[in-house]
Amino acid sequence: MLAHSVWFAAGLALLIVGAEIMVRGGAGVAARLGISPIIIGLTIVSIGTSAPELAVGVVAAQGGSGALAVGNIAGTNIVNILLILGLSAFILPLRLETRTIRLELPMMAAAALTLWAVTVDGRMNRTDGAILVVLALVYTGVVIWSALRESRAVVAEFEAELAEEFDAGDGGTGPAEGRRMFANVLMTIGGIVVIVIGADWLVDGAVGMARQFGVSDALIGLTVVAIGTSAPELVTTLISTIRGDRDIAVGNLIGSSIYNILLILGVTALVPAAGMDLPNSLVRIDIPIMVAVALACIPIFISGRRVSRLEGGLMVAAYLGYLAFLLSTQT
Repeated sequence: MLAHSVWFAAGLALLIVGAEIMVRGGAGVAARLGISPIIIGLTIVSIGTSAPELAVGVVAAQGGSGALAVGNIAGTNIVNILLILGLSAFILPLRLETRTIRLELPMMAAAALTLWAVTVDGRMNRTDGAILVVLALVYTGVVIWSALRESRAVVAEFEAELAEEFDAGDGGTGPAEGRRMFANVLMTIGGIVVIVIGADWLVDGAVGMARQFGVSDALIGLTVVAIGTSAPELVTTLISTIRGDRDIAVGNLIGSSIYNILLILGVTALVPAAGMDLPNSLVRIDIPIMVAVALACIPIFISGRRVSRLEGGLMVAAYLGYLAFLLSTQT
């Protein structure tokens, strides 16, 4: 048991470190190629923070643990909205940007409903994965189109954030700039390598713990793995809350939830030729709960375009109740 726990903890640490390195390197490369900071923030950063989920999903699917892969995504999205977003609003009431309400909110609900539709038969195959990936590409195109139409104030906010976090540089030329570009490329590649190794260790440890405790892979994915792979989003959002600058963090949190379903789970479903069989509890209970959480955000977000401290507290309480339900019914 101790060995499985050590492998899990080591894998989780590598995932978090690798994701941070990869996001910083990728954002630096994109900035030096002249890509707009707002597009970097809404696409590369959102996808990058979902890299741990992708690595875990692919490794789990290859190992025949499709339930862990799907359970991780469902659990992560529930954690993102109820726990992380709720805790952020509970600390300080959360104001929502117009683009979040007009684009990310309906897309998050649509992605959740799509996942429900393709898993209702208890399986995910390559056709389902292809549908999700195509929707991810469409969503990315809409995000880029929308970003190019954003106001100067929003663009300036992303420029300031990325200049501080990723040292984007001035886009100059010469040996120094070439060395910085090379360093960013190495960071990106190195981060991906670290993530892959970490995912392999984490999945081995998680599956081993599940077998040791006699619980399902899906339960491990919904709880321990989901909370673990959400750690970067949790830290980023809480730090932004303390700083009083949360617009970008919240947008990336919602964006990551969308990419988790469409891109991450879509790519994961493309891996096993025989598809992934899903346990009945995941299909009938956990995925519908994830859908309900996404739909519940619509009235919460639209009413006053803010999440109050009371609503945030209720969201955290709802997550704790869900966690208690899981542990009492599936252990």
